[in-house]
Amino acid sequence: MKPIRLLIVDDSPTVQSVLTSILSEHTDIQIVGTAFDPYEAKDLILKTRPDVITLDIEMPRMDGISFLKRLMSFRPVPVIMISSFTRENSRRTMEALNAGAVDFVAKPTGDVRTGLRELEREITSKVRAATRAKIKPSILFGKPEKTLPMATIGASNKIIAIGASTGGTRAIRRVLGGMPSNINGVAIVQHMAARFTNTFAETLNESFPMDIKEAEQGDRLDTGKVLVSPGGQHLHVAKDHKGYYVRLQDGRPVKYQRPSVDVFFHSVARMAGRDAIGIVLTGMGDDGADGLLAMKQAGAFTIAQDEATSVVFGMPGSAIARGAVEIVAPLDEIADIVLSRLIS
Repeated sequence: MKPIRLLIVDDSPTVQSVLTSILSEHTDIQIVGTAFDPYEAKDLILKTRPDVITLDIEMPRMDGISFLKRLMSFRPVPVIMISSFTRENSRRTMEALNAGAVDFVAKPTGDVRTGLRELEREITSKVRAATRAKIKPSILFGKPEKTLPMATIGASNKIIAIGASTGGTRAIRRVLGGMPSNINGVAIVQHMAARFTNTFAETLNESFPMDIKEAEQGDRLDTGKVLVSPGGQHLHVAKDHKGYYVRLQDGRPVKYQRPSVDVFFHSVARMAGRDAIGIVLTGMGDDGADGLLAMKQAGAFTIAQDEATSVVFGMPGSAIARGAVEIVAPLDEIADIVLSRLIS
């Protein structure tokens, strides 16, 4: 089996050196070049034809976002963004994911060498997943105009639970883009670093008519409310006499993930049973498969994104293989399936 051909584009010699050192230790990854800016990278792409590119956001002469957009237009290659955390950069990372980047790695604060070493498993797994990714064109959304019929508002106490990983930020946008402002309460677990989930929720809130925010302890899943799990914490759904709300817990990572889709879906199965709709979207690994099966066994209606429209089919494929899925659907049909289920 041929090794993964990787090009590293970063203006930091330290980051270049550490990434090269870390990734060269893996026999299935071959570093075919390093570049300090997009102009050097352009020449190396033509010369080395990499399978995957890691790309810094802040670089001289041309920033990573501008280069990414050009790359997606002329020679699409799976790209993993390398982003330091600032408020501006977190928003630019979300822009990069929407423009076609497969995933991102958050640069560590403090000592870069030590921090990147600690992220070795995350970096290598994302590089490997990127080779299986389907590159999708950039997507834009307006505000959906449809609303659920008035007779169904408040008549249904169903909640919607969505789990996603690689490629999920764009898939979630596609699903929410087909939903009305008075949609039932929605909770989302997207694998993402703790410092970026709030920005992800903010950008969703700016794009769609629902009230979308990063979940806080005790937030309620009311009509028109969409809650995004914060990175670094597990999201649980709970219920009292007023309806459904969320609880956040630290806990240990499950299948290397915190938040874990499995933990989330299992809580939905226990608390909501048949009053839930579970959706597993694109992502690497099998997180969510066991939890979605528990939801189905508890009477929930379950959906998985199909392989053709998934960036990475790991999570949906695993859920399907476990028998956890009632309907397998293209991404653009999922919102309509959900609405039909709520109205029927």
